Amino acid sequence: MELRRISSYHRTMRALDIQHIGSELAILWADGGENFFPLEKLRRACPCAGCSGEVDILGNVYKNPDKVLATAAFELRRFVPVGGYAVQLFWGDGHNSGIFAFDYLKRLAAA
Repeated sequence: MELRRISSYHRTMRALDIQHIGSELAILWADGGENFFPLEKLRRACPCAGCSGEVDILGNVYKNPDKVLATAAFELRRFVPVGGYAVQLFWGDGHNSGIFAFDYLKRLAAA
């Protein structure tokens, strides 16, 4: 049996704990870092095809028309882990199709 080393990428991209605290989502990473994401920022950065769009082979972006988000759109109702690489957020207005990959969240925190 061969033992494989876990890459540093997988060590840093693993979430040890995720908590909904007030108007933020807090994540404690395996590398010891932590990030606090304002819920409004997360909702406006939703990576789903309807919110962020999809790109066809010619580079055209297709997405839903922009809409004004009501207060409920920024209320986090619950979240569930997706494998060991992401979290799915369920919002007060019923939206839940965004899968927030941990590498995407790290980039979002740095922005």
